[in-house]
Amino acid sequence: MFKNVTIYRLAPGWSPSLEAMEAALDTTRFVPCGATQDKSVGWVEPRGEDHGPLVESVAGQRILKLRIETKGVPGSVVREKAQEAADQIEASTGRKPGKKETKALREDALLALLPQAFARQMNVWVWIDLQNGWLVTDASSQGKLDEVVTALVRVFDGLTITLLQTQVTPQTAMTQWLSATSTDPDEGAVPGGFAVERECELKSGDEEKSVVKFTRHNLATDEVRKHIVEGKLPTRLAMSWEGRIGFMLTESLQLKKLAFLEGVFDDRANDDESGFDTDVALSTGELQKLIPELVEALGGEQTFDAATASASATSVGNEASLATATMTQEPVTAEADEEGPPF
Repeated sequence: MFKNVTIYRLAPGWSPSLEAMEAALDTTRFVPCGATQDKSVGWVEPRGEDHGPLVESVAGQRILKLRIETKGVPGSVVREKAQEAADQIEASTGRKPGKKETKALREDALLALLPQAFARQMNVWVWIDLQNGWLVTDASSQGKLDEVVTALVRVFDGLTITLLQTQVTPQTAMTQWLSATSTDPDEGAVPGGFAVERECELKSGDEEKSVVKFTRHNLATDEVRKHIVEGKLPTRLAMSWEGRIGFMLTESLQLKKLAFLEGVFDDRANDDESGFDTDVALSTGELQKLIPELVEALGGEQTFDAATASASATSVGNEASLATATMTQEPVTAEADEEGPPF
């Protein structure tokens, strides 16, 4: 299942067929890194079956899987090998390589070492809900988000996405919820089926950027409220919804550490060896209920005019949107991938 959730709004009018999506994705199917290649990005089969479909449709939901493979060589090893080459040049010619030649020696050293480097793979899941106009990804870092958004807008003609924005920012709402007192429980109370759990992070906006973290701690206390009065604002807050889903809400409207709680999958029946279809249907079904209620708890969705929506794509957080045609990529930090199905 998704461990993290970032929600995008699809621009109106984009509704490709499964066949059209499959044909588009097939042009950028994943190919492992070559001997001297440090990164490869491409689409793989969501079910993990060789030569299977690159887009799955389950209960009307489209599921995709992007694979990012990286090969890294420690900088110290590259410098050491380059220095050996520089020492050889100095010994044979009597001169030390200049800055430009030293840079070339390091590039040559990296190319020589890459074939020996271990490749590391990470997967990013994408869920497209055409009926509700959402695109959801489990990318856990800014680098991964940039990779998946860039891959999507490159492969699908006419696709434009913007980060889902709400009328009330998550930080403002979290501040109100944590500031609620027992003497006036209606003021700042958490709405609907949501509940504040026992973990949060508070950060000051001054130069010191001081941080206070509470873990397995009652948050309805004067101690927490005192930190807020002193200027520390919540950046993360553990919450639950209807006793069915637990998550960490962030100031950028991401849901981290997503977990389906006990009982949600009790009626799960294996429809195949992996239970892929059932897991996708149950998980997306729960999130289709949670997301609208969370948006409502944050004052409703903030809408943009059509011209703005069609001209922009997005990056995570409250930063300004970037044009899809000029999306820039950030390097992806190699990290171990969590194997298994997304749901």
